[in-house]
Amino acid sequence: MLTPYDDFPLHQTALPLAQVGDGHPDFYDRFWFNGYNEEMFFAVAMGLYPNRGVIDAAFSTVVDGEQRSVYASGRAPLDRSRTEVGPIRVEILEPLRRNRIVVDAPEQSLKADLTFTARTAACEEPRHTRYNGVRLAMDVTRATSLGSWQGTIEVNGREIAVSADTVRGVKDRSWGIRAVGEPAPRAPEPTDHQLFFLWAPLNFDDVCLHYMLHEDADGKPWAKTAAILPVIGADDPVTGPETGARHIGDMRHEIDWAPGLRRSQHASLRFSHPETGTAEAIELEPLFTFRMRGAGYGHPRFKHGAWRDELVVDGEVHAVEQLDNLDIPNLHVQQIVRATWGDKVGIGAFEQFMLGPHAPSGVTGLNEPPVP
Repeated sequence: MLTPYDDFPLHQTALPLAQVGDGHPDFYDRFWFNGYNEEMFFAVAMGLYPNRGVIDAAFSTVVDGEQRSVYASGRAPLDRSRTEVGPIRVEILEPLRRNRIVVDAPEQSLKADLTFTARTAACEEPRHTRYNGVRLAMDVTRATSLGSWQGTIEVNGREIAVSADTVRGVKDRSWGIRAVGEPAPRAPEPTDHQLFFLWAPLNFDDVCLHYMLHEDADGKPWAKTAAILPVIGADDPVTGPETGARHIGDMRHEIDWAPGLRRSQHASLRFSHPETGTAEAIELEPLFTFRMRGAGYGHPRFKHGAWRDELVVDGEVHAVEQLDNLDIPNLHVQQIVRATWGDKVGIGAFEQFMLGPHAPSGVTGLNEPPVP
C-alpha cells in the first residue's frame, strides 16, 4: 500500500514504506522528549506501531508536587509523516536539530507549545538485541540528543514560561522491536520479568554526557555505552564522524538505593577520561522523581501499542508522594538530578528500571526493595 513518502528514495526493502520489515507485531517507532529544571519536569512520548495499526502519545508534567498526564491513542495513519494523535502533535522543524511540541488538552488541564533545540549531535547507541530463549525480545536502535527548550506550558490554569537559558532536556528517537501491545500467547521464559536499565543523559554548560546500560540478573552487561558530547553550534553537524563524540570504555555506576524503594537516593558514575586517562567521577543528587507511567510506560490502562478505539483521550493526576511505592507501574522512573563533575555543576535525568532479580543490587524477587 503506497503513501506519499514512497516517492522519496528512502526504501530499505522491496516493500512500500507502509509495510514494515517482516510484519513483526512488536515493531515500533517512537519519539521521547523530556524537559526540566530544578523545579519542574515535562515529558512527551509518541509511538507508531505500523503492524498493529496504532498510534499513541502522552504528555506529562511534574509541577508543585503533582504528576499530571494526558494520554491519546487511535488508528495509525498510513502517512507516517502525520505525527499527531488527538491533542498531541510532534513537528520536525529541522531533522535531529529542532522539534516543536503542541498539546491542547483542556479537559486534562494541560497545554503546551514548546520548541526543542539540540545542544549536541545525535548519539547513536549500540544496537540493543536480546533473545528470551528462542524468541526475539528486543532489537532496537536509539539516538539521543541533549538540548534546551523554549515556549510555554499551562498546567491546571498556571502558565509557565520555558526559557532555553534555564530548561534543559533530551530527545530520544528509537525504533525496532520490543514488547508493545497485547503479547501473543506463548510459554513463559525465564527472563520474562527481568530488566535492569540505567540511562543518564546529563547537561552541563559547556559539554554533555550520555550513559546507557542494560544488565542481566547476574549483573552482566548486554548493552552499554557512554560518551562525552561537545555542545554544538547552529552550523555544526548533527550526525557523522565529525561530531566530536569521545567514547568512554570503562564507565561504571554506584547506586545508593533509597530505603524501601527501587530508585536511588544518590548515585556516582566513575570512569577514566578518554583523552587524559585521569580518574573522573560524576555525583548525581536526586531532586525529584517522574514515574514513566505518566508517558504510558508500563501503565496498567494506557500501555503502549494497545488498540483502544479510533480515538481515545484520557488522563490522570497523582500527588507525587502517592507513587512512592513498589507497585510495578511505579518502578520505572526518571529522577531529575543535580550532576557534579569536578567544578562543573549540571542537570540531567537519571532513568532507572529494575524489575525482577539483580544480584549486584541484592534483590531476587520481582519488586521487593534492594538490600541496604
